[in-house]
Amino acid sequence: MYAQLRETADELAGVLWREHTVYRERGGGVVIRGEHVRRWISLGPTGGKDQALLRAGRLLDGGTTAPARTEVVVDLTAGTAELAAVCRGLLAEVAAVAEPAPAATRRSRPSGKQRKPGRAARAARPGKGRHTSLGSFVVLLCVAGVLGAWLYSLFGGPGY
Repeated sequence: MYAQLRETADELAGVLWREHTVYRERGGGVVIRGEHVRRWISLGPTGGKDQALLRAGRLLDGGTTAPARTEVVVDLTAGTAELAAVCRGLLAEVAAVAEPAPAATRRSRPSGKQRKPGRAARAARPGKGRHTSLGSFVVLLCVAGVLGAWLYSLFGGPGY
């Protein structure tokens, strides 16, 4: 089964992407990576004769793979053009999920909870971590002052 999956994957990779890497995954399937489009496709055994589980997903920063967004069982006896069409459909679904939602749909939340303004803007800035606010510093200074006064009264204050 692996030989058939590898042969099919090599043909699909050549049709789908100019730049690609084909390799074997742990479960006995074959993965096609398109680094330049930041997507991957895998063909895995399903237990049925001449059938494969076709999955597609994104490549994350650093080259790791995100979990599959879509999957479908395909017939390996179909031609390469038909399999490539199915792959393109799955890749289009992955791309649609990966794109940010328009501003109008981002405002409405299905659960009915309202988001604090500015939270989406903070989350969208890459490389920016959460910072301690001024109020937190004031609280920390007050706690340090009370602790310092208590220690001074114990060890350095006037002797009673």
